[in-house]
Amino acid sequence: MPQKRKIWFKGQIMPAEDAQISVLSPTAQFGLNVFEGIRGYWNADSADVFLFRLDDHLDRLFASCRLIGLDCPYAPDEIRQAIIQVIHENDYHADLAVRATLFVDGEGTWHSSTPVEMFVAPIAKPRRDVTNDAGLRACVSTWRRIDDLSMPPRVKAGANYINGRYAHLEAKAAGYDLPILLDSDGKVSEGAGSCVMLVRDGMLITPPTSGSILESITRDTLLQLVQATDMPTEVRVVDRSELYLADEIFLCGSAAELTPITGIDRFMVGDGRMGPVTRALLAAYLDIADGTDPAHPTWRTGVWLTEDNA
Repeated sequence: MPQKRKIWFKGQIMPAEDAQISVLSPTAQFGLNVFEGIRGYWNADSADVFLFRLDDHLDRLFASCRLIGLDCPYAPDEIRQAIIQVIHENDYHADLAVRATLFVDGEGTWHSSTPVEMFVAPIAKPRRDVTNDAGLRACVSTWRRIDDLSMPPRVKAGANYINGRYAHLEAKAAGYDLPILLDSDGKVSEGAGSCVMLVRDGMLITPPTSGSILESITRDTLLQLVQATDMPTEVRVVDRSELYLADEIFLCGSAAELTPITGIDRFMVGDGRMGPVTRALLAAYLDIADGTDPAHPTWRTGVWLTEDNA
């Protein structure tokens, strides 16, 4: 991998340090952007990087554009090819994450809609170790999650993440690793950038998409995986106190994958280690994401890094 990382910026491949955005732009001043974080997993047997559910990420990117009032100047196929091209240019033969961001440049205001530009930036990001029992300690934040009547959580916009920042700063100041936020009704919503799932009495439970959460692709993946088993699942409103009685809790998302929560507020979760359901789901998720398990071939987009695969 080259020392200087290259990104795709406004239609061109260039060193990351050469990409420039106006300091007076709406994206710099107000966080006016929408983005996707797409995971790529290296498969040594195939000598390829597989991008996980790329088409679904692009669909969500365009849905975010529609709701926030931006016209994307690139077609989905152009973005797809830009992602593959920039992975090739960086010669990635490892697990990675790709940030694909549409933003408003120039010298506009918070209500500007042009000019819309884009960057695609990959970074190396190893997958979570299934054998590592360690988890994170969370607290229930005093900050409430944004809702559909204020800043719609289903829009994956940069500005929305400031809500999670307040909660994260509070959690760190109190000695925790991360927060879990409640919605405006005081029900469990999500973490600061990831969805919440819990296991109690053999049942997987997660808040609904109407509970001020992002319409998470990882969450959807896990629900589909569980539906193929005998494990019962409930998508419903979750009370705060249920977190304290859970046998297992984990956060899920493209960046988080499955992150076990082993303590919340003053309560230990389970035996303080990654639980068996979390471990099994993480293993199944990674096997599908990296192409080891071909159960869902449409969820994988090969980058074809070698000449044999081209």
